[in-house]
Amino acid sequence: MWIIGGLLIFLAIKKEMEPTLLLPMGFGAILVNIPLSGAISRFTEAGELIGEEGALTTLFNAGIANELFPLILFIGIGAMIDFTPILTNPKLMIFGAAAQFGIFFTFCLASMFFTQNEAASIGIIGAADGPTAIVVANKLLGAENDITGAIMVAAYSYMALVPIIQPPVIKLLTTKKERRIKMDYAGKEVSKLTKILFPIVITVVAGLVAPSSVSLVGFLMFGNLIRECGVLDSLSETAQKTLANLITIFLGITIACQMEADKFLHPNTLLILGLGLFAFIFDTAGGVLVAKFINLFSKKKINPMIGAAGISAFPMSGRVVHKMGLEEDSSNFLLMHSIGVNVSGQIASVIAGGMILNFFYHV
Repeated sequence: MWIIGGLLIFLAIKKEMEPTLLLPMGFGAILVNIPLSGAISRFTEAGELIGEEGALTTLFNAGIANELFPLILFIGIGAMIDFTPILTNPKLMIFGAAAQFGIFFTFCLASMFFTQNEAASIGIIGAADGPTAIVVANKLLGAENDITGAIMVAAYSYMALVPIIQPPVIKLLTTKKERRIKMDYAGKEVSKLTKILFPIVITVVAGLVAPSSVSLVGFLMFGNLIRECGVLDSLSETAQKTLANLITIFLGITIACQMEADKFLHPNTLLILGLGLFAFIFDTAGGVLVAKFINLFSKKKINPMIGAAGISAFPMSGRVVHKMGLEEDSSNFLLMHSIGVNVSGQIASVIAGGMILNFFYHV
């Protein structure tokens, strides 16, 4: 586990892959695997606490087990998101929905090896949304389940690896000609009232469609409402930067509480990591293939690469697609389109998480 922790730290520092997340996660993995570590609680076979409660265990119980950290992080993410691209072009929402295909396909595959609730929790890795994965896994399995830690680690690790995972899949499914398709962007004005009403309407609609998604969607949209209301600028800036970064650091080091060697180094962990990768690949493929399908009937062609940005990894996936467009043609600017699809994927992923809870979570 020290090697795994060191690898995460290496990726964070040397490769600059989500350092605010992977660095604390890697260091936490080392902390919890030091023999007789005081960072986590130790118990006797009878379940009695040995000594004092560990600091990371306290953080885990206070922020992960009750889903507080993921929900607070959603406020920060919501404050970062500008929904203007999808308000000016609502059709982009199609790709956000299409890119959730991997969740349900992976659920079917995982059902061959795991229980129904475990398979649903593994499938949500495909949402490319760490907070949603934590909430769903905690609800369906409980924070102390042996595979919950592997699901959390897989969800966040693959989010950081989006620039490595997505390009080969996109290139495999598209031709050079398709990747060079240019898309015009008409920067239409969106009224302030529309921007304020949008998060409120989405919360209500999502709540009616998938009531279990209300906390997920609600906190995300509350963050966006802080951004768009125009009277809480300082609070919006704090949520986007200080709050989001601080909670991400706490999340990373606290998730490591589930990375003890006896729990993590298990064949099921490798299977979960494999299924999580499978989910990411099929999410990417689903978005690209839907875009190609739409092009069969559309006079104005869509660059199918933007479909891949429908996963929830915001804004990494949108930037990956934009960068690939520039590599094919230096005058091909896809950023606004890809970010619009990426934003729609953020909404779709939390609704998908809520739908899974609706189907499988029973109090």
